[in-house]
Amino acid sequence: MFKSYKTSPFFDEMFTSEGTPKPHYQKFHEILSQFKQDELKEKHETAQLSFLRQGITFTVYNNNVGTERTMPFDFVPIIISPEEWKTIEKGMIQRTEALNRFLEDVYHEQNILEEGIIPRSLVEENPYYYSKQVQGIKVPIKNHIFLAGIDLIRDESGKYHVLEDNLRNPSGMSYVYQNRYVMRQVYPEFFAKHAVETLEHQLSYLYEAMLDHAPEAKSDKPFAVLLTPGMYNSAYYDHVFLAQQMGIDLVEGRDLLVRDNIVYMKSIRGLKRVDIIYRRIDDDFLDPKAFREDSALGVAGLVEAYRHGNVAILNGIGNGVADDKAIYAYVPEMIRYYLGEEPIIDNVKTYLLSKEEEREWVLEHLEELVVKNVGASGGYDMLIGPHASKEEIEEFRAKIIETPHQYIAQPTIKLSRAPAYQGEKFYPCHVDLRVFVMRGKESRVLPGGLSRVALKEGSLVVNSSQGGGGKDTWVCKDEGGLL
Repeated sequence: MFKSYKTSPFFDEMFTSEGTPKPHYQKFHEILSQFKQDELKEKHETAQLSFLRQGITFTVYNNNVGTERTMPFDFVPIIISPEEWKTIEKGMIQRTEALNRFLEDVYHEQNILEEGIIPRSLVEENPYYYSKQVQGIKVPIKNHIFLAGIDLIRDESGKYHVLEDNLRNPSGMSYVYQNRYVMRQVYPEFFAKHAVETLEHQLSYLYEAMLDHAPEAKSDKPFAVLLTPGMYNSAYYDHVFLAQQMGIDLVEGRDLLVRDNIVYMKSIRGLKRVDIIYRRIDDDFLDPKAFREDSALGVAGLVEAYRHGNVAILNGIGNGVADDKAIYAYVPEMIRYYLGEEPIIDNVKTYLLSKEEEREWVLEHLEELVVKNVGASGGYDMLIGPHASKEEIEEFRAKIIETPHQYIAQPTIKLSRAPAYQGEKFYPCHVDLRVFVMRGKESRVLPGGLSRVALKEGSLVVNSSQGGGGKDTWVCKDEGGLL
């Protein structure tokens, strides 16, 4: 079934350059080889239907029209050896700790700006830097990052790099669980012989980390809610799943009110005081008194209650200043500055186009590079030089010249690939991995994470909104991955 499968010139997750399965994929490959073609097709279709039946969808917006879709699921898992996972785990805890200290610093003493490690203008001119609303607020346990989603890629040598930090409202944790559920239902054969790290207790760790942020005055059990923009949000399934699994109320802005700087939830038994809000609403819509006056999603007076220390808001307000694509270039410096350590997992090399020398070089090499808008996400407003037409390259050249600070450039990395089964055949597709870091009084990393796959042959874009799909991610308990 893999006769026509080619690995070179990329790093392949499953196969060596000679085309043999890697040790931790050996048993999986043996089981896979026992399936007949019609069995594979049937299992593939059953898996897709399972997502549809459970209502696991996301919304893709095009010309202001939303379309409900299920994320395509691919049953070939990404399997990570225990040694590799230890490195990822340490690297992610190190990185989120440095980013958290950066947020605490820029909203308080600003030492990193005073010492010129990061240009002051990059922070103060950042649209997600809310100094007026957040400056000086005492954040519970000095933790701005309750949940981080860090995107990792592998280059042609198999080395991991951080592609992006998501510190505002990272989504996708529900898909990790549903990918595992579907795998166990449709392909139980794969689990019989593999010792895979379980996801079983991880959401209780997330819940504990959330309660760690309770306001100091709260002595008995804190009351927490998940604040959603509502059912029309593209990640609404994620919100419902996490609220259900943690056993907390799912609320919209209209369900909450603020009196005397204390937040209450309206209920059939009257008002109930809220201590912790895990919010899945963007900063701009959180409080019409502090941000956009026209917001119908938020709660008037919420920021003032936060400032008085009467409620915890997770993730912290203003986190966007730390996951901006221009600030990203300085995260290795943050790690050195705050922790006195070298980055365990480094960035992709990044050119800041606000710097004249780097801009001039990039403009001469656009056809070789990836250019991204620092404020965009989901694969939008992005140029992939080697795949772009002359017209697209010239369009981006004009954009860079007009607003250089709005863009960064990176080398086109030969992203690692893994087999995907689509259209009744296996072919290599590019993959990345979103790792979830849960932070309370201690930090934990969800074992595995969300592997995303660019299902269009040859595509480098893994985002679900751009045709990407998901894979289950296994962390082996031992080197052989076997019981």
